[in-house]
Amino acid sequence: MEFPYKGVVFDWAWTLLDLGAEEDESAFFKMMEFLRAHGFYEKNPETAYRNSKKLFREQIQVSRESMLEAHYECVLNYIALERGWELPAEVKVEALKTYYQEIFSQRRVYPQAGPTLQGLKKCGVKIGLVSNTTNPGYIKNLEREYFGLAPYFDFAIYSSDVPFRKPHPSIFNLAQKRMGCLPEKILFVGDSYEADIVGAHRAGMATAWINREKNEQPAGPTPDYQLAELDELLTIKAMMVGG
Repeated sequence: MEFPYKGVVFDWAWTLLDLGAEEDESAFFKMMEFLRAHGFYEKNPETAYRNSKKLFREQIQVSRESMLEAHYECVLNYIALERGWELPAEVKVEALKTYYQEIFSQRRVYPQAGPTLQGLKKCGVKIGLVSNTTNPGYIKNLEREYFGLAPYFDFAIYSSDVPFRKPHPSIFNLAQKRMGCLPEKILFVGDSYEADIVGAHRAGMATAWINREKNEQPAGPTPDYQLAELDELLTIKAMMVGG
């Protein structure tokens, strides 16, 4: 099959990966247990969890308005500073890994993700990833490896590593540079109409909206493709100019 685009850039969460309930209480307590084993004792982890969750929600709310990404690592930094803990860098990294590995266990790859990525690779298509994430980049890399999807990607860009999150144009422009072709030769695939479809459209890319729930399209640019499942990507045809 000849695919009509030179490159495809995917969103991650809710496009390739089902995040499940997005509940982090057990992950937080496991992180606290790890820290306790390394000499950093929290006498009231339940209260610490409630306070940290409130702080993180506020950070996320600000990030949605400013397009400056929230960082969960900053919440851990706050917890440590509040208690006078001087966490060695390696302990902080392992604490975050402990937290996120518990989060990973609650998630699943959509069944069509692997076969779709494999099919695109067989067509010679370059594949990128652009993800809005509060996770450090090394954690997202671990997540891609955890779910067996890392080998399919030629590059990955995380909002936690760059100045702005989607739909800011800078993150799409960076993806276009990494892809190494004109934006119109790139198909951006995502589930968020505002972050993925509007953002990529403004950057000059073709767009495929993963709309599993068949939601009504909001006011704005019409996606080039609207798909119910990921594997429909393998059957799309380039739209005729004026057609």
